[in-house]
Amino acid sequence: ELALKSLGSEGLFLFSSLDTNNDLYLSPEEFKPIAEKLTGVAPISEFEEEETPDPSGETLSIVAKFQPLVMETMTKSKDGFLGISHVALSGLRNWTAPAAPMSMMLARQFKAFLPPKNKVDVGDPWWIIPSELNIFTGYLSNNRFYPPPPKGKEIIIHRLLSMFHPRPFVKTRFAPQGAVACIQAISTFYYTIAFRIHAEFQLNEPPDFPFWFSPGQFTGHIILSKDSSHVREFKLFVPNNRSLNVDMEWLYGASESSNMEVDIGYLPQMELESTGPSIPSVIHDENGNVIDSRDPSGEPIQFVFEEITWQQEIPWEEAAQKLEVAMYPFKKVSYLPFTQAFERAKAEKKLVHSILLWGALDDHQLGEHNKLLSASLPMPGSGRTLRETVLESSPILALLNESFISSWSLVKELEELQTNRENEFYSKLADLHLEKYNFPVEMIICLPNGTVVHHINANYFLDITSMKPEDVESSIFSFSTNFEDPSTATYLQFLKEGLQRAKPYLQT
Repeated sequence: ELALKSLGSEGLFLFSSLDTNNDLYLSPEEFKPIAEKLTGVAPISEFEEEETPDPSGETLSIVAKFQPLVMETMTKSKDGFLGISHVALSGLRNWTAPAAPMSMMLARQFKAFLPPKNKVDVGDPWWIIPSELNIFTGYLSNNRFYPPPPKGKEIIIHRLLSMFHPRPFVKTRFAPQGAVACIQAISTFYYTIAFRIHAEFQLNEPPDFPFWFSPGQFTGHIILSKDSSHVREFKLFVPNNRSLNVDMEWLYGASESSNMEVDIGYLPQMELESTGPSIPSVIHDENGNVIDSRDPSGEPIQFVFEEITWQQEIPWEEAAQKLEVAMYPFKKVSYLPFTQAFERAKAEKKLVHSILLWGALDDHQLGEHNKLLSASLPMPGSGRTLRETVLESSPILALLNESFISSWSLVKELEELQTNRENEFYSKLADLHLEKYNFPVEMIICLPNGTVVHHINANYFLDITSMKPEDVESSIFSFSTNFEDPSTATYLQFLKEGLQRAKPYLQT
């Protein structure tokens, strides 16, 4: 109360965004972002002091490519962003180019991507940055402007993402956080490492309120020597193959519980790529003498790199799937694209278990729905709550694998499919799904011909599973005594009800 009286609500909001341990005292480390902002001078980090460049070490040139978010893809663009202040979106509108179009990095800094000693098999995932959050731990504060100083293996990822924007948060507010990797290929001296990173950016600064920009994921690969002295190739990017790939959230007040707006949109390009292999920063002749990096005519010396012969290798798609399952255990069940799911169901004479939602089920932020304008707790109806609870449980995974073909779809994608008259069957499938959809998430069980035999809205599902069994009036969803978790029991009952209702159709 005294702090509120002294600073006012907006002053306290800024103070608390810096006071990361909530002790009502700003340490020098907590005040550092404001000092840097006021002085324009950023002190050398401990990491940079420790990492004195090796004179004979190699350097890697990396370029950033960025195309800004297509504003017309945001839901709120349909009414001309009515009621949304221009200031709220200023950080987004002004972000039209990468913060650093090119950067030189030490090859040794990419050591963070190397596997631990117990993870040297192809396709065996490990965490570069472990996720520290789950459904039980809660979520990190929305009321922050400046990222905490990165530590350890976070440092290289923070530096890479800083090429896009000066305020990347390597640890996201929501689970699953972190970065996961696996070996895609092995040779005598080299690895190809596939990786997936969940990170987000804070686009606004005081006095504006926070605006969070959360790409669905960053993914990519690096080819580097086993001693990390040489990087042959590096690429990191946000996938752009779906119609929506970024979640955005922004606050409208000076407190954690202030109203929050949420939207999703499409980012055409956000990628980093090496311009070529890493090269020595200093060149020595056979006698150890330093020689000029240019030949007598003034042209740079051309390096010749040996061809890498891979001894073991898996396809990129398989590596990406391994990383996805590590991030999301619910993906132990394959979720096929919408139309493929019906083709597979017909071939295998199974039902389709379909999840229709506003944003993606398997991207870091896009599974978050129905925010209720306050974001410190798991929200009813969220794809995130589903994927972190029932869809990961062993009984559900077993039944889905045995009796269903699973799929998830964006509403926007099915709306586009619905209007596609080139394939009437696909259009009809989309139509039957959209007829049953209610915001934010609808779980649907249907026949291979698209006929819906059962469906339930995620909000209703989470409402009844939060009640005591004796208070549930509906006889459609009964609690089984075999499982202590009512969510698992109820979802299992939903699936079994679908199988029961479909029996007459499947037997004909």
